[in-house]
Amino acid sequence: MAVRVLIVDDSGFFRRRIAEILRADPRLEVAGFAANCAEAVEAAVRLRPDVVTMDVEMPVMDGIEAVRRIMARAPTAILMFSSLTHEGAEATLAALEAGAADFLPKRLQDLAADQAEAGRLLRERVLALAGGGRRARAAAAAARAPSVATAPAPRRRPVPAAGRHGLVVIGSSTGGPVALQRVLAALPAAFAAPVVVVQHMPASFTGPFAERLDRLCALEVREAADREPLAPGRVALAPGGRQLYLERTDGALRVRLRDPQPGEHYKPSVDVALASAAETVGAGTLAVIMTGMGADGREGARRLKARGGTVWAQDEASCVIYGMPRAVVEAGLADRVLPLEEIGPALAADVR
Repeated sequence: MAVRVLIVDDSGFFRRRIAEILRADPRLEVAGFAANCAEAVEAAVRLRPDVVTMDVEMPVMDGIEAVRRIMARAPTAILMFSSLTHEGAEATLAALEAGAADFLPKRLQDLAADQAEAGRLLRERVLALAGGGRRARAAAAAARAPSVATAPAPRRRPVPAAGRHGLVVIGSSTGGPVALQRVLAALPAAFAAPVVVVQHMPASFTGPFAERLDRLCALEVREAADREPLAPGRVALAPGGRQLYLERTDGALRVRLRDPQPGEHYKPSVDVALASAAETVGAGTLAVIMTGMGADGREGARRLKARGGTVWAQDEASCVIYGMPRAVVEAGLADRVLPLEEIGPALAADVR
């Protein structure tokens, strides 16, 4: 049975263009169109599509409110289209909190320079979201549930020196922004290890995302800067479009950033970060591989395990897309497999 897609955009040209791209794959069917978000909510309830594609910026009702209403009345995997600007990032992150499953740049040439490749990536993303539709709806419902992530962050206080695990590295992709918020908000200000987060995200999004996490968490969250030292109680978020790795200089563990090399598909890459953690910290590293497409993190986890490190994976039921964790689990690299709601408390109990 074909995956049915509802296309929502105020531009008739863009609706036709997305329909043309999707129809190039016989596994995809255009279930209908909507020109504004009010129409989108009605169409989602009436047509019950498998996936909705929607622009963040829409007339009549903004995309964020439309996501809330669709998830309340007809929970569906929703793919947002967003401009790669600071304002677009803020709106997209709010839409993800409201229940959207993933996002892509509105300008498809920002997705890939080659038009055919951009179309292929869009179809691949829609198919993946449809395959994880049940999990996407469950994850969205969990995101709307009350949690410490929506509570004011407690006052920060001094933190102790790192304990048994001297470093935590978290990798995620599709579904990661909301999942990371829930995990990091469960960690106390006295968390005894530095945290590095590698989330697949455009360069214009990681700064606003770090700011959002910083407002919601007891830990201090920053977009990572080159040569900055890592410290307990702080979270370094890998900048989009760069590769983050670690090195020891002047007695301190520091973040290093470089431009991607040819053949490096993910920018930032979990594999790159974990491989450097394996070399610089080794057995003192705890890696957590969370929701996302593909297998980024598997080879880095393999190198980490060879150095005595520890690897946790998010379980299938709580993932929006069970790709990255599946790759780690099926390779026999996961020491623990945990549902999303248990990862933060488990980290808090393990690293102290």
